Amino acid sequence: MEEKLFQFIQEVVGKVTGKKGLVYETDFVKDLGLNSFDIMNIVSAFEDHFDVEIPSRDVWKMHLVKDVIEYMKKNGYTNV
Repeated sequence: MEEKLFQFIQEVVGKVTGKKGLVYETDFVKDLGLNSFDIMNIVSAFEDHFDVEIPSRDVWKMHLVKDVIEYMKKNGYTNV
């Protein structure tokens, strides 16, 4: 399941930003240089896919790819 979530994140980030080469420890801002607009576009893609609303306070706690995976598992967003 975790590998599918990782692949899904890679796909979304690639489509939205054109960035590739993610690993579990990738930091969205420090490693990829994403700005708040990029991050909100990624969040919007997740929300559309899972038909949910992700609170901003949760978004800003997810710095690494592995943080997003943990959040998705914790909240039951595993049907990718």
